[in-house]
Amino acid sequence: MAELAARIAESYRELSPQEQRAADFMRDHIADLAVYNSTEVARLSGVSKATVSRLYRRLGFENAEAVREHVRGLRAAGTPLATDAPTSYADHLERELANLRAVLTGLDLAPAAALVAGARRVIVVGFRNSYPMALHLRQQLAQARPDVALAPQPGQSVGEELAALTADDVVVLVGFRRRPRGFADVVAAVAASEARSILITDRSVAGPDIVIACPVDSVTAFDSYAAAASVISLLAAAVLAADLPAGRSRIAAIGETYRALDELE
Repeated sequence: MAELAARIAESYRELSPQEQRAADFMRDHIADLAVYNSTEVARLSGVSKATVSRLYRRLGFENAEAVREHVRGLRAAGTPLATDAPTSYADHLERELANLRAVLTGLDLAPAAALVAGARRVIVVGFRNSYPMALHLRQQLAQARPDVALAPQPGQSVGEELAALTADDVVVLVGFRRRPRGFADVVAAVAASEARSILITDRSVAGPDIVIACPVDSVTAFDSYAAAASVISLLAAAVLAADLPAGRSRIAAIGETYRALDELE
């Protein structure tokens, strides 16, 4: 069934003026509908509670609770819900700190670091909004060890990268919400191969050998990847520490290449 904004757009011309007034308020405050009841919507939009109840039914909802559940479901799926920009960053800071506490409390990266450090080859996989996080992880791991690939390459498919996985390979999947429809199939394909796998995600998923869940909840319309970026940094550091002499030699060699090519400031 269509999302709330689409339902309002489809039905708008058939609504009474009072219903349109309430619909305008709902459209402009969709994120707030996750907590508002029908009395609050009526008061804030300047219509009667009966009008709001009638509007809910016209839009295909049984009651205010159904609307709240619908909006909560949208946000849980990662759908950006437009809202006013925060006038204070205190709430944002508290949410970020809560996300960091949730992922770091009791976190043990040693098993994941051991897999990555000991692999013959590492493939980091990410799609859509997870791709930048996968790119960042690959860049950091490449400082610590050789043979770290990123998939899929821009404009390419991922099948070629997964076709010849062996027991000596490790695949790190980065998959935060709003994943493409085929992501579960990729996870299953890796799990069915001989390779070991690690999944960095916003929720636990069966299949990979190791799952690291990073909250992405935010007080804004958009998800925050601060906790994920922190975990990525810690994982790369743990991989580097797994064989520090080799890691130091690699970092030194990379630095020499930077200077030879005059790549950095």
